[in-house]
Amino acid sequence: MENFILTVAASLALAGAVVEGQNKSPSADAPATVSGDAQRGETLYQRRCGACHSIDQNRIGPKHQNTFGSKAGAVEGFAYSKALKELDVVWNEATLDEWLQNPGAMAPGTRMGFRLTDEQERADIIAYLRQVSEASAAETE
Repeated sequence: MENFILTVAASLALAGAVVEGQNKSPSADAPATVSGDAQRGETLYQRRCGACHSIDQNRIGPKHQNTFGSKAGAVEGFAYSKALKELDVVWNEATLDEWLQNPGAMAPGTRMGFRLTDEQERADIIAYLRQVSEASAAETE
């Protein structure tokens, strides 16, 4: 019986910590606290994001070719949720970090349920997306 009570108490404490963490979102203007590695980010992007996203074509999620500096919910040809269409955000390091950490907190009703909780992995993927966006912009000039 004592083990049961301890298990229930630990479960409730953990649930409270999860809910508390979901209510905290970083400011869109806050600078990134971790430096990203674009090369590592490419590998992580394939592993963490590749099931739904691609750099150059829409899939379950939108393509990420020109993410930096673009408005959320604006990739041509992708059927966004109402939550994303109405989100007034331009993607940069801070907004992408907030989004990847908890999409549902940033845009309640979004279809993206995946969260990337590791700060370094977020920074690496964001560095990769910046590199891809800059390379794409250079090609069109």
